[in-house]
Amino acid sequence: MSSIWRTIADKLESFLEQAQFDRAPWLAVIFACGIMTWFGLKTPWAWAGAIGASLILGGFALAAWRGEVARDHLRNAVIASAIVFAAGISVVWLRSEMVGEEAIDRPVVERVQGYILSREDQPSQDRIRLVLAVRDATTGQSRKIRVNVPLEKVEQARTQYGTVDDASVLTEGAVVRLRVRLMPPASPMLPGAYDFARAAWFKGLSGTGSAMGQVEVLEAAQSDGFIARTQRWLSSHVRDNVGASAGTIAAAFASGDRGAITEGDRDAMRDAGLTHLLAISGLHVSAVIAGTYLLVIKLLALFPALALRMRLPVMAAGMGAVAGIGYTLLTGAQVPTVRACAAAMLVLLALATGREALSLRMVAAAAVFVLMLWPESVVGPSFQMSFAAVLAIVALHSSEPVKAFLAPREESHLVRLGRGTAMLFVTGLVIEIALMPIVLFHFHRAGLYGAVANVLAIPLVTFVSMPLIALGLLFDLAGLGAPFWWLTEKSLNLLLAIAHFTSAQPGAVKLMPQMSGFTIALFVGGGLWLALWSGRARLLGFVPAAIATVLLLLTPIPDVLIGREGRHVGITVTAEDGSRRLLSLRDSRSSYSRDNLLELSSVTTEPIPLVEWEGARCSPEFCTIALERGGRQWSLLLARNREMIEERALAAACERADIVVADRFLPRSCSPRWLKADRRFLQQSGGLALDLENERITQVSASQGEHGWWRAGER
Repeated sequence: MSSIWRTIADKLESFLEQAQFDRAPWLAVIFACGIMTWFGLKTPWAWAGAIGASLILGGFALAAWRGEVARDHLRNAVIASAIVFAAGISVVWLRSEMVGEEAIDRPVVERVQGYILSREDQPSQDRIRLVLAVRDATTGQSRKIRVNVPLEKVEQARTQYGTVDDASVLTEGAVVRLRVRLMPPASPMLPGAYDFARAAWFKGLSGTGSAMGQVEVLEAAQSDGFIARTQRWLSSHVRDNVGASAGTIAAAFASGDRGAITEGDRDAMRDAGLTHLLAISGLHVSAVIAGTYLLVIKLLALFPALALRMRLPVMAAGMGAVAGIGYTLLTGAQVPTVRACAAAMLVLLALATGREALSLRMVAAAAVFVLMLWPESVVGPSFQMSFAAVLAIVALHSSEPVKAFLAPREESHLVRLGRGTAMLFVTGLVIEIALMPIVLFHFHRAGLYGAVANVLAIPLVTFVSMPLIALGLLFDLAGLGAPFWWLTEKSLNLLLAIAHFTSAQPGAVKLMPQMSGFTIALFVGGGLWLALWSGRARLLGFVPAAIATVLLLLTPIPDVLIGREGRHVGITVTAEDGSRRLLSLRDSRSSYSRDNLLELSSVTTEPIPLVEWEGARCSPEFCTIALERGGRQWSLLLARNREMIEERALAAACERADIVVADRFLPRSCSPRWLKADRRFLQQSGGLALDLENERITQVSASQGEHGWWRAGER
């Protein structure tokens, strides 16, 4: 047995010695894997065990191969990987303990007095969103809540306080008193749905809700809140100068304020694969810094005295850094923006010192910087999509075929333009391929024509719209910005036209059910191997990617989806024309519930109320429906309300059913043949996805464990 292990060690040592690749990016990947492991494991004992096991492995490598020159590469790799992996688990565990806030026990209506920590304007939804620091009336413990305030109540508060500027009363630093209806942050509605409870935990929110009645201002903000006030003024100023929908997009580019963008425009941008343009991230920060860098270095080059006595790249990099940091702060300093700014600072440092500007090591350093501050971002789509896109770009342009294709040569301007256009299209296509598994995993839908749309939209935004916004703001100082705002409006109208046209094409959107963690791990692992390895060995990355593609195509669509409270139930059926349709137990006014059911069932058409389906039989209290799955017939009994039913009649109905679903507690006498998903069961399990053919039940609770944001039985 020892000879077998020695042979394996020899092979690994030889492989590591011959492989020509940068080790640093892999340490960033292992650090991220440590964080992901903490989210995947269920209990504190498992987290501590993983830390201990990794450190023991590193200690074993040090003790077993100390002083062995023939094991240098393998020993160093094991020790470094073990330490970094343990550090990843430790960092996110510590972060959770430091910032996590226990949610309120149940929905409450109470009067609170709070200090406004932040304000987000959402004019498209006729409200503002406040984060308040309040003190619990019973325990005296401080907590943080998020409250939506309708605009009419903002106006009432402004009038009551006697000011003409509402920002001076309902803004950061003010003290207010109001009556609120609060809810505990919601767990995922269904397996694979968005986990708001987890996001709220890392934001320190104990409850969310809405204002009821008048908002009373007890004390206006003592400080002027310069950055927040400037951000809101800038957003309002841009929207005043750029009309209609284009103005809301321009405000998002200028200040990061996306609250005014209409739902229709957001949906069109999403289905066209252009949503990333609305999130201030690498594209926007890079455009600001690159524009500043080029402008400064060209202007300074006009003065020979300066050009001969100073290093112009250093001066230009310094001004670019100031512009990038200022833009990051002005647009809210969200995680993607900070990540992009950190990466851009490294690029500027490389330019100033004469080193290679874009490299995988630079991307890894930026990733570690973000994960040290916000380790929870590793499980979010923003971080994953941002770094996947950057990795794809850097890996593609550092490959030998691309370098040869873009190498300088004697050719006409037209041929050079064609070469650049072709490379732009290939880059967009590679980015779309890299992002699609992540998009499908988190959102269950992806725009299939995003590569084509991005080829047009990215240059339009980078080289036309954003420079025009900057020129408009600059020339407004002299009252001459109107022509630039007019051009800005035309360019952004063109952007919206591209989005709406692309999203309206047949087959523009692909819906997929929730893929498994194993499938997405294969996709990510294969992609990382392709991007970070070098030589012919990198082609091995296509193997896990191909396996993952097959598994994705074979992912079964759930037959029945049951929401976390049992109120919302979706059943997938085949209509007479052969299309897949979704039957909905309740005709919900909540677009959130409807969209979750549609996306996780991979249905694009509107759901059909169950009472209107010819195969269902409904009374005022219950609906029954029979499904043919897996060679047998399944009988479902679904409660429509909470009206009391005579127990013996209910027990008889349950006995004839395979599955019973209710949003209330059912008596023990109700005993169906396979599953009783009543309030008691759902409090422990969370939302459910049922695969009847394989007789498999997927529960939200299966992925939660003992993390602080999940409280089974208390929702």
